[in-house]
Amino acid sequence: MERVHLISLGCPKNRVDSEVMVGKLQGGAFTLVDDPESADVIVVNTCSFIQPATEESIDTVLEMAKLKASGSAKKLVVTGCMVQRYGKSLEDEMPEVDHFLGTGEYHRIEEVLKGSAGQRSYVDTPLYIHDEQASRPNSWAKHSAYLKISEGCDHKCAFCIIPQLRGKMRSRSVASLVTEAKRLADEGVVEINLISQDSTAYGRDLGDGADLGKLLRALARVDGIRWIRLHYAYPIGLPESLLRAIAEEEKVVKYLDMPLQHASGPMLRAMRRGVTRDGQERILERVRRFVPDIAIRTTFIVGFPGETDADFAELRSFVEREKFSRVGVFTYFQEDGTPAALLGGQVEERVKNARQKEIMALQKSISKALHRDMVKKTYDVLIDGPSKESEFLLSGRLASQAPEVDGQVYIQSPPEDARAGQIRPVRIRRASAYDLVGEIVE
Repeated sequence: MERVHLISLGCPKNRVDSEVMVGKLQGGAFTLVDDPESADVIVVNTCSFIQPATEESIDTVLEMAKLKASGSAKKLVVTGCMVQRYGKSLEDEMPEVDHFLGTGEYHRIEEVLKGSAGQRSYVDTPLYIHDEQASRPNSWAKHSAYLKISEGCDHKCAFCIIPQLRGKMRSRSVASLVTEAKRLADEGVVEINLISQDSTAYGRDLGDGADLGKLLRALARVDGIRWIRLHYAYPIGLPESLLRAIAEEEKVVKYLDMPLQHASGPMLRAMRRGVTRDGQERILERVRRFVPDIAIRTTFIVGFPGETDADFAELRSFVEREKFSRVGVFTYFQEDGTPAALLGGQVEERVKNARQKEIMALQKSISKALHRDMVKKTYDVLIDGPSKESEFLLSGRLASQAPEVDGQVYIQSPPEDARAGQIRPVRIRRASAYDLVGEIVE
């Protein structure tokens, strides 16, 4: 059996693609190994969302190429967004690589590794999306998994290259997703995180009346699943069925990841977001009217071309007013191939960095105040396992804390029967801006 080592870079959506590739290789002529130096074949699933991600992908490929040159590995395959972005030009630039697979071709991994592929590069318009028939081992945690509900995006935001990398929007059917969720539940998963490039648009392309609300209610009927969380919801067009499902379904956690990107009218127009600040405020008011205690996570971009002090002040006031539960702030990167890269008024790096720090400091004070209000109260916490901070602590998360991005709850003096995958009541004892400390109560 050939030994395969797979490296997955980038976002959870890319990680799911990597899991599908692993599923296609397991149980056949290949075995997966953790150490690249012991592998016969190395696969690198790349990211290319922004230039730093591309640079990381290139560095990783070149590092793995050294193992091939030293004789440790016989074959090197590169897949994912970087391949989709640069296409067959990589054949000349990376002679060390045996095969390239674009974002719509990763299902070919087995035939490529078996040597039955007829060409070196497979890069075409992305059309493929895996379904419930794809074996997909969960690589995150035994009790928590990502579920990709759709692929691609039809929006044309000026700063974003994703539509070029992932193609047009294409949804999986409700039945397909329910079948996969049942399989995950049978494997011990209690929490599923729904991901895509544009979750709000889910189902619009199917023509069968499917939408997010119907999907959430169907998933909530899956035995064994306890928490369902939604990520990457575009603000415009949130269906009422979605908001009602969040409000009414016990398993659908009261959490919404909705990237807004900015608040200033001129910036939103330049970004091609299709919404104004007033429009965003109405959207947020509508969400909170349906689900008063919802936790909203959002992200913003500072330093977009043409962003003035007045634009930034408006963003700051917006963050101060809305008091989001979670906020991420990114500095704009002039990405080749996007409309924004051609705009004048590029902002200096020192200004971008200062603005990022200012918004994050503001959000830190908001988060700290929200967390202080939680002290002495009891909340359900999903236990993830032993804490990396101390062998005497367990770490877990509230329903309002998504894996990898939203902070943790540290559990002091855990009882002997506490283990990963349980949802236990925890009384909060201490709070910081991002994490909480508490004890399990019966």
